[in-house]
Amino acid sequence: MKSINKATAVILLSILLTMALTGCQSNGAKSPEAAQSSAEKNTPDEQSTEAIKEGSMEKEGNVVLKELAFVYNEHTIAISDTANEDQMEQMLGKPDNLKSHTYSADDGTNMDTLIGFTEKVYTYPGLEIKTISIPEGKQDSIFHIEITDPKYATVRNIKAGDSLDTLKNAYPEGKLLGDGAPNEEDDFRYEPSNYVDVMSFHIKDAKVESIQIYSLLD
Repeated sequence: MKSINKATAVILLSILLTMALTGCQSNGAKSPEAAQSSAEKNTPDEQSTEAIKEGSMEKEGNVVLKELAFVYNEHTIAISDTANEDQMEQMLGKPDNLKSHTYSADDGTNMDTLIGFTEKVYTYPGLEIKTISIPEGKQDSIFHIEITDPKYATVRNIKAGDSLDTLKNAYPEGKLLGDGAPNEEDDFRYEPSNYVDVMSFHIKDAKVESIQIYSLLD
């Protein structure tokens, strides 16, 4: 009888130990591999990447370029805007003249960096706009604007014929490149972001004679 009681006690003890071990495994810590995987999903690097994706870096750059623009009939036309022939006609009407040239190695321009690019020149009374498109049929992009007619105003409402003082008040960030004597010719340069995208006002007799807005091509 004692032998049976001992055997029963051993069996019961084994069952209790098995249940205890099973409970520990169910409620215990994750394996090293699982812990590492969980940590990787919540690393600071990933959180910072998401913050960058949701930021406004690109938007801010576009806003800066919108300063390099003019307004006509409620259309704001800026450097780096894309515009094909139909879009240009919708915004500005049919041009007086439209020229197109695709750069090549033997065209005599020595513009090797632009080989294969197509430049278009739209001419209107008092306005000239140049666009460029890279090979493979990409969209045309505006890279040069020249204004001599006062009906085309910059986004800060400066027009050909405005006084130098009016220009300085509108663009306090700009500067005269020469001595700036009132009865001599000079250029007033405005660069909102870099040395590539520029707005330049030609000054004659202390007035704005013409406005150039351009982006330097590589």
